[in-house]
Amino acid sequence: MKKFTLMLAGLGIAAATLPATVSAAPAPGYASVQAWQNINARQQRLETRINQGIRSGALSRAEATRVRNEFRALSRLETQYRNSRPGLTVAERRDLDRRFDALSARIRTEKQDRNNRRR
Repeated sequence: MKKFTLMLAGLGIAAATLPATVSAAPAPGYASVQAWQNINARQQRLETRINQGIRSGALSRAEATRVRNEFRALSRLETQYRNSRPGLTVAERRDLDRRFDALSARIRTEKQDRNNRRR
């Protein structure tokens, strides 16, 4: 009887964790779409990095203005893509992802250039 109870408890635990495992696994053929980061979360991380750079002094006002203008242009492009007839397509997501990567690299470069100071 004890073995039977333990077996039922084990099956119950396995059945409870199965939906979480299935939802975490990428669907076949959609691995690249599933791995793509949420735009809003990525925008928030970039905004946080810009603000942190301003507070720490790693970004000058001019650098921050240029980076924020690029950020706003990218946000407008995203809105344009979303409002287009088919919505946000995979190609548009890739384009946005590439542009976000470039902006992220630009922020990193601007924060590390020491604003032309020598040390």
